Order: sequence, then structure tokens, then C-alpha cells
Amino acid sequence: MPADRALIVVDMQNDFMPGGALAVPEGDTIVKTINRLARQFSNVVLTQDWHCPGHASFASSHPGREVYETFDAFYGPQVLWPDHCVMGTPGADFHPGLDIPHAGLILRKGYHRDVDSYSAFLEADRKTRTGLDGWLASRGITEIVVCGVATDFCVGWTACDARHFGLTVSVIEEASRGIDLDGSMARAHRNMDIAGVNVVTISQLEN
Repeated sequence: MPADRALIVVDMQNDFMPGGALAVPEGDTIVKTINRLARQFSNVVLTQDWHCPGHASFASSHPGREVYETFDAFYGPQVLWPDHCVMGTPGADFHPGLDIPHAGLILRKGYHRDVDSYSAFLEADRKTRTGLDGWLASRGITEIVVCGVATDFCVGWTACDARHFGLTVSVIEEASRGIDLDGSMARAHRNMDIAGVNVVTISQLEN
């Protein structure tokens, strides 16, 4: 792939795999595809959900609330999730089959207790930057390809925010999987379309 194009592999962690605390259906089935895809890129970023214990996005932090309820955080609506990807736990580790030793950056997100972070560029308050935009700019990267889990949350938000920072963006369908919570897949695809994100296959990317 061209030197100004980077691959962003989103949240391929144990807690998002079947059997994990917040499993994405068939999330484990894309590991080999992502490994093969990553070999075509000299610039690869791995993102890692990295929550502190008692994070505000956990239903367990809100007595009387249920998992998948939505509450009004100070920055807007927030889905309440099962406890997942707690920093330093096996659930936060990458899937053991993920094999991308040449990744240049592991970007951890969601570690601020009171703010969730779906996007690899901006936290959920829509103000706090992770620094990924600067890392990419310093390497002259103008185009990113996004894959991983979940399409309708962290993949989609990352892709849309990348457009906000002026990057050309493609999401790889067969290297991503979604949750589809109350129509979230349809919303994600609609938002990506509005933002100008290209949803493509690997074969289309290579042409």
C-alpha cells in the first residue's frame, strides 16, 4: 500500500470476542483476514479499549440501571455496557491470534473514568483528542483504512471522525463485525455515508 495510507485495527480484544464480556458476534472470524490485510501496510495502528474499574460507561457503576440502558452523561446520551476491557485484565488483551508485530502504535482509549471513547480520534465529549490525528499527520498519512469491531460503534465513529480531520477513509466490510443494537448498524452506515466514508471490500481496496 502507498506510504501515505495507514491501517487502523479497532479493538480486537478478548472481551469483544465470543465468550467475552461484550461479545461481538463472529468477532473472532475476522482475525486471520485482518492479519493478512495488515501485511500490505507499512503503517498500522492498533486501538485498545482501556477502561478503569468503575468506569462511568459500565452499568455496574449506576445502581438500579440495566445493561444497554441509555443515560444522560454530561456530554450526551451514553449506553451502559457490561464491565469490559478493564485495564490490565485478560479481557483487555488482544485476541491471541492477532499477529501484527510491525504495528507502529497501540492507542489506548476510554481510560478517563467519566468519559467513554468509541472513536480513536475524539472521546465521547467530542472535545478531548487522543492524539491519533497528530501521529498520522507527522508521518504524512492522508488516507486510512479501518477494520475491526464493532462496525456500529468504535469502527464507525473512528471512520467518521477521521473524515472530520480531513483524511480519506475506507472501512473494510469483510474485516469488520458489528453488534446491531436497536438499529445501530443502519445508523452507522448512514452516518458513514453522510461523512463521506467509503465502505469497500479488500479487492476494491487493492484495485
